[in-house]
Amino acid sequence: MTVFLEQPRLVVHLIHQLDAGGFENGLINLIKHMPPDRYRHAIVCLKDYSDFESQLQTRGVEIISLNKREGKDFGHYLRMFKALRALQPDLIHTRNLCGLEGQLVAALAGVKLRVHGEHGRDMFDLFGKRLKYQLLRRCLRPLIGHFIAVSADLEHWLIDSVGAQPERVSQIANGVDSIQFHPRLGPPAAIGPAGFMQDNAFVIGSVGRMVDLKNHVTLVEAFLRLIASPHPAHQRLRLMIVGDGPARAECIDMLTRAGASHRAWLPGERGDIAQLLRAMDLFVLPSLAEGSSNTILEAMATGLPVVATAVGGNTELVRAGFTGILVPPKSPELMAAAIADYCRIPEMGARHGMRARSQVIAQHSLPAMARGYLAVYDSLTQPPPCPHTLANRA
Repeated sequence: MTVFLEQPRLVVHLIHQLDAGGFENGLINLIKHMPPDRYRHAIVCLKDYSDFESQLQTRGVEIISLNKREGKDFGHYLRMFKALRALQPDLIHTRNLCGLEGQLVAALAGVKLRVHGEHGRDMFDLFGKRLKYQLLRRCLRPLIGHFIAVSADLEHWLIDSVGAQPERVSQIANGVDSIQFHPRLGPPAAIGPAGFMQDNAFVIGSVGRMVDLKNHVTLVEAFLRLIASPHPAHQRLRLMIVGDGPARAECIDMLTRAGASHRAWLPGERGDIAQLLRAMDLFVLPSLAEGSSNTILEAMATGLPVVATAVGGNTELVRAGFTGILVPPKSPELMAAAIADYCRIPEMGARHGMRARSQVIAQHSLPAMARGYLAVYDSLTQPPPCPHTLANRA
């Protein structure tokens, strides 16, 4: 007798670009922690992908670039349609505003099961209220079988502003690898240019794309205020910003003009984030908007206290006065004051960092995140049997 084994269902993840970043790292972690005997995965990038995709080579994940041009590129819709017809996925999972139109293309391509995730905000729509994008979301809402939000803030927005039915919205917290991201076990590693870690340095660090939305300029302004202060503890301060993007040159120029470039290190994109986090004493995220920051979770898992702007999901991750300090966006004065507290009171930083790691282990594990997505996928791909079937089984 021939036995036919059912092939795992195929999920296509439609994203803007596969490059180094917290969002992309979260997607890779999700794929790695999903049961391969139940779901296969492919990634369709609106733009392209970097060698970051090498992390998925052993998982057999097909990655397709649509090479969308800047601005209007109507041809990429046809390329998306052809890619989906060729892949024939069981389910498509789009993310954020950039992928939303993919829901219509997927429906036209015959993909019956469709999920959309919201992971954060865009610089041109910080609060998710611009009329033309709201109209787009509301028009495409009936095509979406289920919504996923990474924070309570985004979950409430999907229900209250976009009009999604509450039973079709799930909040799934981001997860982090607390084994890879762990506290340092001894003195910090000697990183950066010569002399960077000298004089019992207190390293203020940040990780992320250096774009306007992440607002690293405010962090540089806060740093320059602090080192201009006569307080002796501030002479230990060093600044490390890991990541690349158009704002990097501006930040370097600010530091150079202030004569502070020798006390800062902006190495660009790096592949050793866990090691660099362990060289920091404090993590700072100055974003104008956030969903649920993977870099904050990685810093907390490393045992670092966090100073973050009180926007989006930051207020859910950072417990003010317990694991960190929250400040208003674009407020270098208050950010500088929060950093100064940790520099002058090291025992507070140690206490907050220890609590932060405990919080991550308890609430943001990778297996828990994967189980959340698995439950959503299963609810769509394996609908409950109809009452007639149950009656026959009885």
